[in-house]
Amino acid sequence: MTYRASDTRYDSMQYRRTGRSGLMLPAISLGLWQNFGGTRDYPSAFEILSYAFDHGVTHFDLANNYGPPPGAAEELFGDVMARDFRPYRDELIISSKAGWEMWPGPYGDRGSRKYLIASCEQSLKRMGLDYVDIFYSHRFDPSTPLEETMGALAQLHRQGKALYVGISSYPEAQTREAYRILGEMGVPLLIHQPSYSIINRWIEDDHTIDACGDLGVGVIPFSPLAQGILSGKYSKGKAGTRAGEKNSSISARALAPKVLAAVDALGKVARARRQTMSQLALAWVLRRPEVTSALIGVRTLDQLKDCLGALDNLSFTPKELTAIDAAVKGAMLDNRPGD
Repeated sequence: MTYRASDTRYDSMQYRRTGRSGLMLPAISLGLWQNFGGTRDYPSAFEILSYAFDHGVTHFDLANNYGPPPGAAEELFGDVMARDFRPYRDELIISSKAGWEMWPGPYGDRGSRKYLIASCEQSLKRMGLDYVDIFYSHRFDPSTPLEETMGALAQLHRQGKALYVGISSYPEAQTREAYRILGEMGVPLLIHQPSYSIINRWIEDDHTIDACGDLGVGVIPFSPLAQGILSGKYSKGKAGTRAGEKNSSISARALAPKVLAAVDALGKVARARRQTMSQLALAWVLRRPEVTSALIGVRTLDQLKDCLGALDNLSFTPKELTAIDAAVKGAMLDNRPGD
């Protein structure tokens, strides 16, 4: 049966302008980081992706190394594009990135021109695309001149392989410098993708989010639920969760008693707002005017539906914001980018 997108797909989603650009993104975007790898079959992937698009999620975020194994998420998304999403290509924002280790040797990691150009070409082949809408430098590489990394992004932009370019996990000083270098090359810096959540506020402490506001660069936070911690599911233990898996990316520090106690306290605020924990966390991130979209990752359709429910209440009273700050005092996670 051929997929036909819902006629009401744009009725309930909110769209926000990305910085000072003309590009609008949905308030909720879907990332395919750890949940769309080799263990995900086509039917379950399509169930989530099609429901997202049917409800106005037009932005799907990937990277070369998303899986596991690396590359698997782009391959799976490429299958969805070829079999079901192809008629809607011009309604979709598809992004990818390069900056973390992808293949062995000195040319498969970090920020060199050789790596970024080769990686973008590989990503396009895996997804069966002529271009991506956004291509990111996935992390700042202090061992490579920033002019070289930004030059690679500018080259991809000029070649039409990336309609827009962005950066991810860049501190404030490097964000401003990347913006300046790209500007001199005649290429605007569209967007910054940092980690940001109620318990991880490094972009506030570092003033990176203020820099983006000053420069007119959009912000799309990843891990707004702190890898599921802010959903409240870890208060019942790790069983059946990502943290319970071998080689989990969730640190023991993130599951410390003081953090889980803070999450419990946040639950009281969420219940008073008649929201789930996930909805509270997403609304909190989206409260900032600099934030264009919140980037979520989900394992199940129910999780996606829950997250989309955040759009029903995005406003906060000063009293609620004070209660949130009090709940997490002493339990903050400093996840600022490092080498």
